[in-house]
Amino acid sequence: MLNARSGTITVPAPDRFGHFVGIDWSGAAGERQRGIAVAMCAAGDATPTLVRPGHIWSRAEVLHWLIHELPLDAIVGLDLGASLPFADAGAFFPGWVDSPPDARALWATIEAIAAGDPHLSAGSFVDHPEIARHFRRHGGRKGEYFTGRGRLRVTEVAQREQGLNPYSNLNLVGAAQVGKSSLTGMRVLHRLAGRIAIWPFDPLPATGPVALEIYTSLAALAAGRPKGRAKMRNHAALDEALAMLGSEPTGGHGPIDDHKSDAILTAAWLRRDAHRPALWQPEGMTPEIGTTEGWTFGIA
Repeated sequence: MLNARSGTITVPAPDRFGHFVGIDWSGAAGERQRGIAVAMCAAGDATPTLVRPGHIWSRAEVLHWLIHELPLDAIVGLDLGASLPFADAGAFFPGWVDSPPDARALWATIEAIAAGDPHLSAGSFVDHPEIARHFRRHGGRKGEYFTGRGRLRVTEVAQREQGLNPYSNLNLVGAAQVGKSSLTGMRVLHRLAGRIAIWPFDPLPATGPVALEIYTSLAALAAGRPKGRAKMRNHAALDEALAMLGSEPTGGHGPIDDHKSDAILTAAWLRRDAHRPALWQPEGMTPEIGTTEGWTFGIA
């Protein structure tokens, strides 16, 4: 459905996107990250392929690729949290007078405070004396506002209701934490502003590339992987999952890095499901949530 005045659409036409990109992200320290993988496929059923196979990406390189090399008809799924909890307390950082009013202001705040941090990291942001009160950090440092497992966004509560196991983006400790990836990813989202539409913070445009938040485990569940076994570490498991999504197999044999398999499977899942109207109009995503917390694509 097209809004002629704004040039935006509420749901995409079946041929709106011609390329589908899955990006497994990493917030780890250092310039280059083995945990980053980028995969892409075109419309049809050909196997998604890794972009620059064998390359160890930096976050800055992914940003450059998105700005300068991404096909104009692409939809990009980024495996990171695009914002922090807001709806439960009416603020990202309750009790702080300078708490940003929406997600774009949050991204700008992270960028401003962490501008001197190398490799698009965000250590200075979480070490800020007011902001640190809301995070769980290494060394047993837990802010007084961080309770239990940490606050969740509305979309993360919905993830849990769909059988997933989300972690709070305010938790920066543990192997399963996603907070570091999310904060570094928000620096990337800030720099993409005005270049690529970022759903749902931007309306869905009638043309041009679109980036959005995804959860790779959701793609795995959609491909028939059992709960608790979303990771695929060999080509046989990956090819079985790809077949469930209508994709040709990789043709590979033996082990595969699970970051690469996550990116490949996500690209195939986006190709199959990116045009489903219900995924663009999730029941729990109000206009306010769309501008503050955002949403995980694929969560109904």
